[in-house]
Amino acid sequence: MTTKQIFAKLPYQKPFLFVDELTEVSENGVTGNYTFHENSYFYKGHFKNNPVTPGVILTETMAQIGLVCLGIFLLKEAILSEKKLPKIALTSSKIDFFLPVYPNEKITVVSEKEYFRFNKLKCHVKMKNEKGKLVCKGEIAGMVIVE
Repeated sequence: MTTKQIFAKLPYQKPFLFVDELTEVSENGVTGNYTFHENSYFYKGHFKNNPVTPGVILTETMAQIGLVCLGIFLLKEAILSEKKLPKIALTSSKIDFFLPVYPNEKITVVSEKEYFRFNKLKCHVKMKNEKGKLVCKGEIAGMVIVE
């Protein structure tokens, strides 16, 4: 499955799509990038005169790249053969935050699969900024099914 095919199956669109590029995808994990553009809707109120990317958006970005894109790749045979869209539900997340992400920063998400069984995918994820510094890390799990 190509990255273009993965993008076509993502259940998001702008302004809630937080995946620009996938640089690596395998059975064991995924790496991808996103740039938080300064005109994004959430910067208007978070925080006054000092915009910072909300933690919930950072978590969502890690989930979209690290869980959803990987889940689509892992279910590629069912998705491609049945031409159906995946359904995804986040079941848990535990994220520790270390650095802020400001407007126009490009981040990289690296996700490593812990397990994928009974359609539950659990991953160890980390986000780094352009300088290679750790922004946040943790675990994300979700259900990924094709119906």
